[in-house]
Amino acid sequence: MTSTVPSPVRGATEVSTNTAASAASEVSEVSDADLNDLRETVRSVCADAGGTAAVRRLPEHSPGIDAGLWDTLGRQVGLASLGLPEAAGGIGGLAEIAVVCEELGRTLTPVPLLSSTVLAGQVLASCGTADEALAELAEGAVHALAVAAPDGTWRPDAVPVAVTWRGGVPLLDGTAPFVLDGADAEGLVVAAVGTDGVDLFLTGPGEPGVTVRRVPTLDLSRGQAVVSFSGVRARALTAGGEGADLVSRALDLGLVALAAEQLGGAQAALDMTVAHVRDRTQFGRSLGSFQAVKHTCAEMLLQVEAARSAVVRAVRAAESPEALAEAAAVAQAWCGEAFVFVAGECVQLHGGMGFTWEHDAHLYFRRAQSDAVLLGGAAHHRERLAGLLGW
Repeated sequence: MTSTVPSPVRGATEVSTNTAASAASEVSEVSDADLNDLRETVRSVCADAGGTAAVRRLPEHSPGIDAGLWDTLGRQVGLASLGLPEAAGGIGGLAEIAVVCEELGRTLTPVPLLSSTVLAGQVLASCGTADEALAELAEGAVHALAVAAPDGTWRPDAVPVAVTWRGGVPLLDGTAPFVLDGADAEGLVVAAVGTDGVDLFLTGPGEPGVTVRRVPTLDLSRGQAVVSFSGVRARALTAGGEGADLVSRALDLGLVALAAEQLGGAQAALDMTVAHVRDRTQFGRSLGSFQAVKHTCAEMLLQVEAARSAVVRAVRAAESPEALAEAAAVAQAWCGEAFVFVAGECVQLHGGMGFTWEHDAHLYFRRAQSDAVLLGGAAHHRERLAGLLGW
């Protein structure tokens, strides 16, 4: 990877924000030209890193973060500050986040933008009491969000960590599963249930009583961990049970970011497949000239373009929390299954080589299967959508 960073994001997507709320909750008045500049910047850095070669450099059975690549993208280019409040050094909004996530999804780039900047960052920003942690996060320090229920979804009635107070100090107990990039995090943002309901707390992996266990994952490009707490001292970020609503609103932005990642991965799998069937010959003819292959590629294209429409619609809904919640549920209900379909057909249409370790098809298939249940699967989001629409 070269050391030259083209068109830093701070110069391309500077926006004005006058409140402590997250900039990603508002529609950024950024032009298409600025978004294209940002897209090309991220694409260039990922290409310099070798594309999916960055995934293959990770330990096979313990995926995590490419720290050097995150230093370039997160700190030097400025992606770590996307969507954060201006007071914390943040820039841009949901439109920029979606563009960046789409590009990172194209190469399955192993950096913690989704886990740290989007998920943990949006929750911290919504609290309004974590200025120091936000500033560190905006400079590239990795934070992880520990809120998932045992089934991997976010449900305020099934928070796996409890909080008790002793001498005015909150103590955390419980085990948080499915913590994205938890084994590489410098800070942990934890949802815990107490007598007042669900509140948010900030602690670190080095605190006494914290046990972080990296777990093997199907997706070789993104790490997960199980984090256990036993009488862990933490800093309270919210009070009175207001944490549940803050997490829900932040996760809506995370769902759109994840959908954009899925779109990028699906587009890459489609492009890879089209290139293969165009160049590969069978029985003296191009593989792509056979009608069944044409029909499959056409269906893959329809899935990708429908996913793109869902992401664009969700980005345009950023001004309204209610509209964003509905659009985010639609995006996840569609994009997860679209990526699974396209990645699966990518493997099939590559024939025998599509099943080999050396080919990239399996990397996209693994990411698609993992993402399909990350933050809740399609059925979960359809059920949530039905509730939002009063069905």
